[in-house]
Amino acid sequence: MLPWMIPVIIVLVLWDTVWKLIAMWKAARNNHMAWYICIFIFNTIGILPIVYILLHKEKSGSAT
Repeated sequence: MLPWMIPVIIVLVLWDTVWKLIAMWKAARNNHMAWYICIFIFNTIGILPIVYILLHKEKSGSAT
C-alpha cells in the first residue's frame, strides 16, 4: 500500500462517521426509520447522510 493512502483512508472514515452519526441522530429524532436503516447500512463516504440532512433540515428562526 502506498504511504499516502493511509491518511486518506483515515480522513474518509472520519468524514463518513461524522456525517453518518449526525444524519442517524436526526433520522431517529424525526422517526424516519427507513432513512435510519439506509444510512446505517450503506457506506457512501458521507453522501447519503448529507443528502438526508439537506432534504430534512429544519427551518430556523421565527417570523415575528
